[in-house]
Amino acid sequence: LYHWDLPQELEDAGGWPERATAERFAEYASLVAGALGDRVERWTTLNEPWCSAFLGYGSGVHAPGRTDQADALRAAHHLNLAHGLGTQALRAALPAGAQTSVTLNLHHVRPLTDGPADLDAARRIDGVANRVFTGPMLRGEYPDDVLRDTAHLTDWSFVEDGDLADIHQPLDFLGVNYYSPTLVSAASGPGTHNADGHGASEHSPWPGGDDVAFHRTPGETTAMGWTIDPSGMYDLLLRVRDDFPGMPVVITENGAAFDDYVDPEGRVLDPQRISYLHGHLAAVHRAIEAGADVRGYFLWSLLDNFEWGYGYSKRFGAVYVDYATGRRIPKESARWYAKVVRDGALPPEPGARA
Repeated sequence: LYHWDLPQELEDAGGWPERATAERFAEYASLVAGALGDRVERWTTLNEPWCSAFLGYGSGVHAPGRTDQADALRAAHHLNLAHGLGTQALRAALPAGAQTSVTLNLHHVRPLTDGPADLDAARRIDGVANRVFTGPMLRGEYPDDVLRDTAHLTDWSFVEDGDLADIHQPLDFLGVNYYSPTLVSAASGPGTHNADGHGASEHSPWPGGDDVAFHRTPGETTAMGWTIDPSGMYDLLLRVRDDFPGMPVVITENGAAFDDYVDPEGRVLDPQRISYLHGHLAAVHRAIEAGADVRGYFLWSLLDNFEWGYGYSKRFGAVYVDYATGRRIPKESARWYAKVVRDGALPPEPGARA
């Protein structure tokens, strides 16, 4: 229902830092469920509320481009509340059997070393990357350490009586988006956040993490500068298995942008994307074998498209779009992926010996 597309009138009235925005979202959810509930069986309230809150109101690299960490935390809470109120509105309007969910871009946060300072840096970033959402949504509480780590920014008085009960709604599945792991360490002075993969800004999207340094993870990267590391997908799925037993998972986004082009024969050859998908699908399969309850996987994305602040400069699609003409050309990865779907099995890894 929501993928960062707040109506301008609501932003003019204060946006997500304002409680009323969550209330308007619940009304919107009810209206859409009434219009489409006889045709849509699975509903997701929010996509990546971390980005909405912390990139929109913290670092300002996404709309509306505001840079206030206290407002970012207020926004996170009201997005949590919007999810809870929206889920209740959906259930009141939808027919029995419809499923509800939320999609989180859970960060797989790794410490640079096993030293206590780096482990604590990872804990703090994990708090405002993941647990500020999973805590209230899936446990009905904000973690104590997150409240302590951000107490110098806000007293959290915007959390009103009854909010946590409203937020903590049963889910039919959890949507998880994954692209790359996050590597952090403690910093001896002011930290650096522009290696976090979320765009350059003088302002940090990590409340309470001003003395944390972010590092480029080793390995090959995509056109976004994101490290290709399927092990992060595996580790993340096992964490969900362990932290939230019985919670089904749907991988709602996973994919990669590369510098794709049409060759003289009219083909779009993208072996890097095929390798990326092979590695991540294999990681999902290993996680399922280890007990992760994964019910689905969605490739991001079908088509090259508008990538927010990057415009049309980054191509994630399995299908190439000629933006001048609208012509669509299936990339080699589209044919490879179609065969995987048809066969229900992964072929040998590209380049591997039979």
